[in-house]
Amino acid sequence: MTKIRWGILSTAKIAREKVIPAMQRGKYSAVTAIASRNAEQAAETAKRLNIPTVYGSYEELLTDANIDAVYIPLPNHLHVEWAIKCIEAGKHVLCEKPIGLSSAEAIKLQQAAAKKPELKVMEAFMYRFHPQWELAKELVDDKRIGPLKTIHSFFSYYNADPNNIRNQKHLGGGGMMDIGCYCISLARFLFNSEPLRVLGHVTIDPVLQTDTMASGILEFSTGTATFTCSTQLMPYQRVQILGTEGRIEIEIPFNAPPNQPVKLVVYEKNGDEEMTFEPVDQYTLQGDLFSQAILNNTPVPTPLEDAINNMKVIEAIFASAKS
Repeated sequence: MTKIRWGILSTAKIAREKVIPAMQRGKYSAVTAIASRNAEQAAETAKRLNIPTVYGSYEELLTDANIDAVYIPLPNHLHVEWAIKCIEAGKHVLCEKPIGLSSAEAIKLQQAAAKKPELKVMEAFMYRFHPQWELAKELVDDKRIGPLKTIHSFFSYYNADPNNIRNQKHLGGGGMMDIGCYCISLARFLFNSEPLRVLGHVTIDPVLQTDTMASGILEFSTGTATFTCSTQLMPYQRVQILGTEGRIEIEIPFNAPPNQPVKLVVYEKNGDEEMTFEPVDQYTLQGDLFSQAILNNTPVPTPLEDAINNMKVIEAIFASAKS
């Protein structure tokens, strides 16, 4: 069976612990190379994860003719720069969310990708590929809970370490870029449209200068979505999806564990239905679906336009909070 040969740009924690092992289990993905500016760290990671080829620079990896696609888990401020370099090197690109630091950056990437239409480029919002979200979308579209009227999502964890990349403003840190982007993405995904107006409230840490708590209201033409995200609260996540005739609750909406079942509950007037999903790795699914788009020369599941629009809403939340 043909597999896409993947190169990994950096030894970031999410790559080491989540994405690489998941993609190595894929039907259509093979991780063949990894690069780091620290050659020793790259070699150590490659040995532990059984990756055959190691590079001591990102540039070297991009010149490897045996690599078809590149996964980018670099810090947020480097996403667009290196995604464009990958495109210019003739590589397909799967880039971690958020796609960049601004919608203008994302548009710049879209323009670069348009010059090489044979290449696939996508933002890595892995949650959308989990079966629980595919079912949630299907239930909403089929009006199982009646017309969709409102969504509430919550996502938080506690991390006040100033040395952590998520708390460094100049690297694109902060709660909205890290986890709030999920809350916005899912609302746009379920309403299948863009918000008409937003209202935002953002708390900025006086020392870190990053947003440590943000809440927003997104007004769509047929309903609303509200959310709160925080990097300095007790870890918690949940999504409530409400229609005129029922409600859907997703218990672990974003980082569903790959080694244990998860559940979605539909609450209706005539009773509740609990739907359990057997363990599955959403990173494996994401890698395989992207690889299949390359192999079959079909559109990627989520186009760059979606990434641009998500960034526009994030910017609008910040603008609202300031005004």
